[in-house]
Amino acid sequence: MLHYALVFLVIAIIAGVFGFGGIAGTAAGIAKLLFVVFLVLAVVAFFRRAAR
Repeated sequence: MLHYALVFLVIAIIAGVFGFGGIAGTAAGIAKLLFVVFLVLAVVAFFRRAAR
């Protein structure tokens, strides 16, 4: 999940450099969403493991 977030972040940066603002904004939004999902899953996994 984190890998895909970083891939979309790189796509957003490259699109921003070349002036594709719409694509850069969309890719950045997807990267943010994937990163939040990763964080939530990481916290849940941490607490599930700590509860054992």
